[in-house]
Amino acid sequence: MIDALKEEEIVNKVGGRFKLSTLIQKRLAAINAGARQLVTFESDNQMEIVVQEILQDKIYLDSSSKVRVTGEVDDAGGPPELDLSAL
Repeated sequence: MIDALKEEEIVNKVGGRFKLSTLIQKRLAAINAGARQLVTFESDNQMEIVVQEILQDKIYLDSSSKVRVTGEVDDAGGPPELDLSAL
C-alpha cells in the first residue's frame, strides 16, 4: 500500500476521504484513457503517480467534482462573452 495514503496530510489537502477517493478514481481513469502524467516520478504504478500529483498540488476537484489541473483555464466556467456590436 502507498504510505502517503495512510497519512492525514493528503486527506486534508483534498478535503476528506470521499473526495480523495473520487479524485484518485477519476484521475486514474484519465491516465488509463491516455492522459499524460503531470509529475516526474519514475514508477509503473499509476496509483503512485496520481498520489504524487495530489501531493505536489498538480490536480484537484472543483466544486462540481471534476478533476482540474492546477493553472489550467476553463473557458466554460466564466460568464458568456457579449457581442455589443450586434445591439
